[in-house]
Amino acid sequence: MGRMLPNLRPPLMLALFELSPAAQQAWLANRLARPIPPELRNLSDGFRLPGREGTAKPAAVLVPLVNRPEGLQVLLTQRSADLPDHPGQISFPGGRVEPDDPSLAAAALREAYEEVGLARERVAILGELATYETVTGFRVTPIVGWIEPPFELRPDPIEVAEVFEVPLAHLLDPANQQRHFRMLGERRRDYWAIPYGDRFIWGATAAMLLMMDRTLRDPE
Repeated sequence: MGRMLPNLRPPLMLALFELSPAAQQAWLANRLARPIPPELRNLSDGFRLPGREGTAKPAAVLVPLVNRPEGLQVLLTQRSADLPDHPGQISFPGGRVEPDDPSLAAAALREAYEEVGLARERVAILGELATYETVTGFRVTPIVGWIEPPFELRPDPIEVAEVFEVPLAHLLDPANQQRHFRMLGERRRDYWAIPYGDRFIWGATAAMLLMMDRTLRDPE
C-alpha cells in the first residue's frame, strides 16, 4: 500500500478566505489545476482490513463546497450505522465507480444524487485531488465541486443518517487537525481527525480534507 499523510503544520491563513465568492471559485479551480504535490501521491490508510487485500477498486467522492453568506461550507454525511463499510462514520457523498460512468466526476455526481439527492446540475466541478486508498480496499478520487444555494436534498435513509455542513475555514485550520491512533489487536493504526463540536471527522475523510489543505497551499 501507499504512504500515510505526513504530519505537517502549515501556516493558518489561506488567501482564499480573503476573496469574494466569485474570486474564490476561480482561485480554487486554479489551485486544483496545478500538478499534484509529490508528498500527496500514493497515500493510504496504511493497511487493509482482512479480506480486502488485492487490487483496490476505483471510487469517487464529491467534496461539495457550499457558498453561504457566512463563508464556504463543506457538505458532509453521517453514514447509516447499518452499512457494511464505515458504518456511522462521517464521509463525503460518493462510492464505487460503475462501468457505465463516463468519468470519475460523473461517478461522484451520480453517487451524490443517489445518496443525498443533490442534483448534478447544481454542482460546478472545480477539479480533483490526489487519490487515496482506504482500509476497505477502494482507491478514491475526491472531486471538488462548487454549489450555489438554494438546493434541495433528499437523503437516502438506508445509506445516510444525517447531512450537515462544516465551515471550510474550520477544516483547513491546522489547529483543528489532530493525529490519533488506536490499537487493532497488536497493530497500531494512526489516523487524522478533525473534531467539530460534538462531531468527530476522522480516517479517510479527514485525510482527504488535509490533502485538500496541502493542495491549496503554496509549496514550502
